[in-house]
Amino acid sequence: MKKLLLVISALFLVLSTNASSGDNSSKDNYLPYYNGPEFTPNWLKPNSKKLTDFHKISDFKFMNQLGEFVTQEDMKGKIYVASFFFTSCPGICPKMRSQLAKVQTEFRDNNDVYIISHSIQPENDTVEVLQDYADENDIQAGKWHLVTGKREDIYTIAREDYFANEDLGEYVSNNDFLHTENIVLVDHNRHIRGIYNGLNKTSINHLITDINTLQKESSQSK
Repeated sequence: MKKLLLVISALFLVLSTNASSGDNSSKDNYLPYYNGPEFTPNWLKPNSKKLTDFHKISDFKFMNQLGEFVTQEDMKGKIYVASFFFTSCPGICPKMRSQLAKVQTEFRDNNDVYIISHSIQPENDTVEVLQDYADENDIQAGKWHLVTGKREDIYTIAREDYFANEDLGEYVSNNDFLHTENIVLVDHNRHIRGIYNGLNKTSINHLITDINTLQKESSQSK
C-alpha cells in the first residue's frame, strides 16, 4: 500500500509539472522577461508568440566618449548592460563603476557584449568630460559606452524603457543627485532579461552568469 501511494504521488507531481508549464520555459534553461517597473518575471520561451508585443527598449541615439553616436542599430543582435551615472558623482557611482569593470574584463574580447552607461547630468558630462573619465578609469572605448545627449531623451528612456525611479535626477545635496543602482540586462532582441544591484558583488556575478546564458540562447536562435 505504501509503495502504491509513493507511485501515485510521483505520478501526480509529474502531471502537475507538465500541466503548469504551458508557455512558460524551464527556469534552468532561460532567463525571464520583464515588462514593468515591478520587475515581475515572465517565464516565456524565446520563440513565444507573446513576445511579439512584449516590452522592448525604444530606439535611441546618444553620443559616447569618442564623440560617436550609439544607436539601437549598433546594438542590433547584441547583448548589453545598461546603467545610469554622472562623472562627478561622489556616492554610489564609483562603486557601480568598479562592479561594471568586472563585466568589462570578463567580456573584453567578446564582440557580442557591451555596456552603455547613461549620464543623468548631460549638461555637464560633455564628450570631453566623458573621455577624461574613461581614461582615468580604464574604460575601454568601443566596449563600454559612456553616453550623453538631450536631458529629456535620457530621462525618458530611463523611466519608460529601463523603469528607473521617477525621482531620478533630483537633488539630494548641492553636489549629488538621486539615481538608481540598478543595472539592466538587455538581450539581442532589445528585451529586458535581468535586473541587478550594481553595488552588490554577488549580484554582478549573477549578471555575468546570465550574460553567458543569453549568449547561448542567442547562438541557438541564429
